[in-house]
Amino acid sequence: MNTYATKPSDIERKWYVVDAQGVVLGRLSAQIAKILQGKNKPNYVSNLDCGDYVVVINADKVKLTGRKMTDKKYFKHTGWIGGIKETTPAKILAGQFPERVIIKAVERMLSRNPMGRQQMTKLKVYAGAEHPHTAQNPIVLDMEAMNPKNKRSK
Repeated sequence: MNTYATKPSDIERKWYVVDAQGVVLGRLSAQIAKILQGKNKPNYVSNLDCGDYVVVINADKVKLTGRKMTDKKYFKHTGWIGGIKETTPAKILAGQFPERVIIKAVERMLSRNPMGRQQMTKLKVYAGAEHPHTAQNPIVLDMEAMNPKNKRSK
């Protein structure tokens, strides 16, 4: 009996579209990270990028539980002395690039190495309901129906 080893030629990539409207950010990004890594497939191997493409729409309508919208802080450093900047998810979602909240949440769930950066290139996030990837015939993933806790009513 031989052990099956997945080869790069065996990997088939699919496209998924996820509607983030009213979905809890952490639960959404955990599922997206799992799909980007390929952990939802039976032929997953940790040393190959066998994940699928994910298109997220309505990223500006994602929800956070509790007081995270105002109390959670994102930090970045400019590189200058005393150049630490902080912001909240409420400011980002109300700003020019609301999709960055989902991008950062997913990015921090993936490994921080060349393969993690390669997997992040398969994530496409759009603030509105329109996306330019209809030619790929993406499969619609209903995150709200997977678990009742995924949907946030407020």
